[in-house]
Amino acid sequence: MTTDTPARLLTLLSLLQTPREWPGGELADRLGVSRRTVRRDIDRLRELGYPVQATKGADGGYRLVAGKAMPPLVLDDEEAVAIAVGLRAGAGHAVEGLDEASVRALAKLEQVLPGRLRHRVTTLQAATTPLTSGDGPSIAPETLTVMASAVAGHERLRFAYRAADGTESRRLTEPYRLVSTGRRWYLVAYDIDRDDWRTFRVDRVSEPFATGARFMPRELPTGSAAEYLRQSMQRHQESYDFEVEFAAPADVVAARLPRWLGTPEPLDESSSRLRGSVGDAVQWVAFRLAMLECDFTVRRPEELVTAVRELGARLSRAAGGTTDGA
Repeated sequence: MTTDTPARLLTLLSLLQTPREWPGGELADRLGVSRRTVRRDIDRLRELGYPVQATKGADGGYRLVAGKAMPPLVLDDEEAVAIAVGLRAGAGHAVEGLDEASVRALAKLEQVLPGRLRHRVTTLQAATTPLTSGDGPSIAPETLTVMASAVAGHERLRFAYRAADGTESRRLTEPYRLVSTGRRWYLVAYDIDRDDWRTFRVDRVSEPFATGARFMPRELPTGSAAEYLRQSMQRHQESYDFEVEFAAPADVVAARLPRWLGTPEPLDESSSRLRGSVGDAVQWVAFRLAMLECDFTVRRPEELVTAVRELGARLSRAAGGTTDGA
């Protein structure tokens, strides 16, 4: 018999989170209490926001149903490991729409995950290799969770950083937000030593750790971390306008096109056009266009036309073909 009320409530909640209806008598037997105590415990769970539905009948039954808000979950060991592994996969590769939520959820889960389960998660991940289609570099989930926890807890964060030119440095920051572009992760933070706001590519970060020193968050100049990152990237990259026409409907191209390249517009039922501005190297844009698996024509700029032509020639040579150098 479970005499400790909080422990009994957690056991009851764990049972109810199994997708089935539980007869009141069976719950009483499982908990070693009377049916009256079960009814009182059900009322306590309802007061805590858990939508427990009761059914009438000789024995009566209880089922946890969907409510207006997401209540806390009680997970067993296997469930916790499975969720942590899945979140690590989603966080380590910038999956559009899931990446930032994965990091937040993973940081919360790993904060309370017992050591024995954390070891199982790490071992399982080390023994498996995911096949991903992400465009950006993979990030160690541990790096993201340390940084996410520092952001949430308003703790100063130290890390080693490698700049684009290879220069190594140590940074002490007040982390503001983690931002995913769908290809890469960035940290928007206030750099203490440089007395200014900075953006850092997370794949260039190593040895991050929260110092434990709390800080009062500063006001970001743009108000939005995503907007600050966009402006920062524009300042440091020379962007160019481009125009590409596809021999495929706009919805087909959009389904295959990375979001950062833009949204195609229909020309007619069987063709579409994409116009936009990017700061990525033309060679990278040429490569992404070639991956769309549909015919296309680059209208501008000339640099992108040349990059596509050179990529085609290189692929032809790799396949044993010949090119005329045109």
